[in-house]
Amino acid sequence: MTRSLPRRISAVTMAKADLDAPSPGVRKRQTIGDLLAEARSRLDRLEPAEAKQALVDGALLIDTRSADLRRASGIIPGSVHVPLSVLFWRLDPSSDHDDPALSDLQRRIVLVCAHGYSSSLAAATLRDLGFGLATDLIGGFEAWAAAGLPIEPAPAEPT
Repeated sequence: MTRSLPRRISAVTMAKADLDAPSPGVRKRQTIGDLLAEARSRLDRLEPAEAKQALVDGALLIDTRSADLRRASGIIPGSVHVPLSVLFWRLDPSSDHDDPALSDLQRRIVLVCAHGYSSSLAAATLRDLGFGLATDLIGGFEAWAAAGLPIEPAPAEPT
């Protein structure tokens, strides 16, 4: 009589199975590409010249890049620096940490990051927070600079 042994399941197989099955309260896994495509499908993204005109027309252009990048590359004249890590709290008027100069739900907001990726995700989140006119700059600051649009040195950060 031949006795069959139970099949052993490797730790790698178990780990892969865990990734495929979402935990309670967790949505089905998406790739960053999926999230980016979904976010961008909800935005009217702007080319650099369009972003410049939006700024002239009264849009709030928010630069979410780090202080180090701003010092190294410069800034867009008229932009406001709000680090990505605090963006939603500074803008959401229901937050205890909002900046009233930034939290007008009816104002057009154009986000600028270095290359136009994180700004798309952030602009979609602002839409979810009620900022119906939030969008971002296609290609980010690098595209603005490549288009030959105005750049000025970043102001000295307080120490």
